[in-house]
Amino acid sequence: MGMTMTQKILAHHANLESVRAGQLIMANLDMVLGNDITAPVAINEFPKFGKQTVFDKDKVALVPDHFSPNKDIKAAEQCKCLRTFANDHEITNYFDVGQMGIEHALLPEKGLVGAGDLVIGADSHTCTYGALGAFSTGVGSTDMACGMATGQAWFKVPSALKFNLSGRFSPYVSGKDLILHIIGMIGVDGALYQSMEFTGEGVANLTIDDRFTVANMAIEAGAKNGIFPVDEVTLAYLKEHCPKDPVIYEADADAPYEAVYDIDLSTIKSTVSFPHLPSNTRTIDEVGEVRIDQVVIGSCTNGHISDLRQAAEILKGKKIAKHVRALIFPATQKIWKQAMHEGLFDIFVDSGCAVSTPTCGPCLGGHMGILAAGERAVSTTNRNFVGRMGHVKSEVYLASPAVAAASAIAGYIADPNKVMEA
Repeated sequence: MGMTMTQKILAHHANLESVRAGQLIMANLDMVLGNDITAPVAINEFPKFGKQTVFDKDKVALVPDHFSPNKDIKAAEQCKCLRTFANDHEITNYFDVGQMGIEHALLPEKGLVGAGDLVIGADSHTCTYGALGAFSTGVGSTDMACGMATGQAWFKVPSALKFNLSGRFSPYVSGKDLILHIIGMIGVDGALYQSMEFTGEGVANLTIDDRFTVANMAIEAGAKNGIFPVDEVTLAYLKEHCPKDPVIYEADADAPYEAVYDIDLSTIKSTVSFPHLPSNTRTIDEVGEVRIDQVVIGSCTNGHISDLRQAAEILKGKKIAKHVRALIFPATQKIWKQAMHEGLFDIFVDSGCAVSTPTCGPCLGGHMGILAAGERAVSTTNRNFVGRMGHVKSEVYLASPAVAAASAIAGYIADPNKVMEA
C-alpha cells in the first residue's frame, strides 16, 4: 500500500523504505524550536542527556516571543534563560527583541524551514510549516530537550485525512475562513493525531499566507500536522527565502486516508468561531449583532503582510467605533517594516488603532491586550478557550483580518462586504 506525504517524509528521516499508520519510529530532525515559555523547561532537562552541547548549533532555534518584550520579572528570567543557553552553546538561530518575530512566521521568513524537512517545536502551532511541504509538529519540552541533545525524536506515524479543494475564494474570504469552516465541520477532535493533507486544483488558488494560516490551525482540529503539496506558489516562496534545495514528496495514488472531504472554496463564507471552542462556528450571515470591546489583528496565524494589507484596505479612511480598542501585531520585524513603508501604519493609526512590536502578546493572555470580565474581542488568533485572552468571564471570537477590521469599524461583529459597501 502507498504512503501519504507525511508518511514519506517520516520514512525518509527514519531511514526506512516505508512506514505505516501506528508504527513507532525514531527520526532525524532538521530543526528544533523553542520559545520563552517552553524552552526553559527543555534547557533544565538538557543536562540529563550527558551532552556537552546541542547536536547541531545551526538546527536549534530559540525565539522569546510569548512574553517578550518582557512583561514582568518572571518573563525577564525566562528570556534570560534562553539568552544564556544560546550564548553558551553558540546557537546560530537565537532571535532576541529587535531581531525576533512570532516564531512560526519568523522561521519560514528566515529560510530555516524548507520543503521535505522534519521539524519539531515545543509549541503546538509548529504545524504551521506544513504550508511549505514540511512535516512539522508540536512536542513537549522534554522531547525538545531530547531533540536538542540527540537530533532525533520518536513519532507514532499518523493516519491521514484528505481535503480535496476546488474553486477559489469570494472577496474578503481567506484561509482563516477555510480552516474555521473545516474545524466547525469535523470538530476539535475530528483529526485527532492524524495528518490533515490538502490537495486538489483549488490549492493553487491559495496564497502562501493562506496556507500558513490553514496549517497553523490544524492542531485546533486535534491533528498531528497539516501539510500542503509543493507547487509553484511554494517554490516561489522558498526561492525567495530558503537557501536549501527543496525536497518534494507526493502522496501515492493508493495512499490510505481515513476520510476524504471535498470543499469548493467558492462556497466558503466569512466564518466566526464563537466562545469557547474553535469548532463553535457560524457564517457571517448567522452571527447576529454581537457588540465587541476589542479587536486583535496579528499573531502567528494572521500577522502576515497580506493580512495587514487586507485590514488596512477596510480601515482606510474610516474610524474605529469609539467603544472599541483595536490592536495590530505584525508577525515579524520584516513585516513590521514593510507595513510601515507601505503606509499601512498611517492607515491604522489614523483610524484609531494601536500598532505593536511583534509579540504573541494577547493571544495567550500574556500582555498588551488582556480582557476584563464581561469584555468581548474579535481576534485573528487561533484559540478562544475560557480565559484564553484574559478574565474567565471574557469572550473571544475568532475571525479573519477582514472580519476583524470590519468589526472594529462597526463596533460589533460585521460582514466586511457590507462595511465596504456602506
